[in-house]
Amino acid sequence: MPTPHRRLSDPRELNALAHPVRMALVELLSVSGPLTATELADRLDETPANCSWHLRKLAQHGFVVEAEGGKGRQRPWTVPGLGFRWDEEHASPSVEERRAAQALSEVVMGRAIDRLRESQERAPEDAEEWRAARSNTEMIAWLTADELREMNDAINAVLDRHVERLTDPAQRPAGARLCEFVSWGVPTYFPGVEPA
Repeated sequence: MPTPHRRLSDPRELNALAHPVRMALVELLSVSGPLTATELADRLDETPANCSWHLRKLAQHGFVVEAEGGKGRQRPWTVPGLGFRWDEEHASPSVEERRAAQALSEVVMGRAIDRLRESQERAPEDAEEWRAARSNTEMIAWLTADELREMNDAINAVLDRHVERLTDPAQRPAGARLCEFVSWGVPTYFPGVEPA
């Protein structure tokens, strides 16, 4: 099973991932297993040449590796790890690293929001049990820094609960579907509202 959550801090690594096509390639390889550049191109409505180029760029940073079997254009690619973590504010005092982390965050969140919109558009086509299971939650709360860290740790523990199902299809219960959760716990700013 791939190692979960590679921690990123090198601005070159962060910038290498901060591209919508590259992120799409890593996402598809993470959820669909080894695929060739041609298979990826078909799913992403890209050209095989473009996908091959981006795969080679990702491979330079160890985000993808060649999988067993195949040669040339029939060479499959896979991810050596599952997911990434990076820290926009505290990873380094380097301005370059903060900018690269922010660019990657914007790509990742933009893609997640696009998938949320698509899911909302397709919701009427889903069976009632899936429509009833959906949830959109947003809240604000007055917390100390320690409480915010504790809540984020608890949320991350819940989100990691079924991570093995991504790489081991035998772990997936009958009727399971790929579902997405997006979470952030950050201090927020409202006009005229000052810290307690």
